Amino acid sequence: MSERLKEELAKELGFYDVVQKEGWGGIKARDAGNMVKRAIELAEEQLASRQ
Repeated sequence: MSERLKEELAKELGFYDVVQKEGWGGIKARDAGNMVKRAIELAEEQLASRQ
């Protein structure tokens, strides 16, 4: 996952402020899981739109 995408997802999910203050290691496991889940959703949407 690119750094840009990770930042966009963190902003969308509302924990980008934590990333800015503490780095990626400062986010909660739940936030990391939600970020991965959202990335998968976006990838599935892109695949569906191609078909």
